[in-house]
Amino acid sequence: MAELALKHTPRCAALLFDIDGVLINSTQAVARVWRRWAIEHGFNPDEVVSRAHGRPSLTTVCEFLPKADHEAENREVERREMEDLEGVVPLPGALELLAILPVGRWTIVTSSTRPLAEVRLRAAGLPVPKRMITATDVIHGKPHPEPYLKAAGILGFRALECIVVEDVPAGIKSGKAAGARVIAFTTTVLSSSLREAGADWILRNCADIRLLDASGDLQLALTEVVAQELT
Repeated sequence: MAELALKHTPRCAALLFDIDGVLINSTQAVARVWRRWAIEHGFNPDEVVSRAHGRPSLTTVCEFLPKADHEAENREVERREMEDLEGVVPLPGALELLAILPVGRWTIVTSSTRPLAEVRLRAAGLPVPKRMITATDVIHGKPHPEPYLKAAGILGFRALECIVVEDVPAGIKSGKAAGARVIAFTTTVLSSSLREAGADWILRNCADIRLLDASGDLQLALTEVVAQELT
């Protein structure tokens, strides 16, 4: 197998970022919390962790405990996630990319609540945008298009003018359903799953995104690394 670097230079009005697996690495912290929760309730930890990725925690709680006090359970999960910040760090290129993007031309779209999102961003040393879309701002979470439609709207753009940056199929499907193009990172799942979900470009992380021009639309330079069969 050999690697081929493909160069793309798309333009967009704004970038809409997921947090976990896109801007920060909180995978181990998230897994610790959900594994502990799963064991306490007698569920398979691997199954719970897998289904919790990229979705509102309340959705996972409701699926596994349909007859429980969902709000109380969810508050407990969130409390644990806010306390467990060990290993929460920025992913490669995230700090540098956010530092050069113009204010008002990017925001965050996360399945976390606002308090949890802010805690993790600050723990990783990343800026907190004035306006972002969190689990408490939508009725329908990812993979529904509502999160990305609202995110584009708060910046004053249409979703089809924006590029979404995601790492899991639920987020990719949300962005595509909203009409946006989607960059997907191979930080959480296999590239084949990202492509199957509809990703337009598959990159490694934010280090593969450069800003070429911001005088009008944002012009980006994307480096997509793909595996090629040797012949």
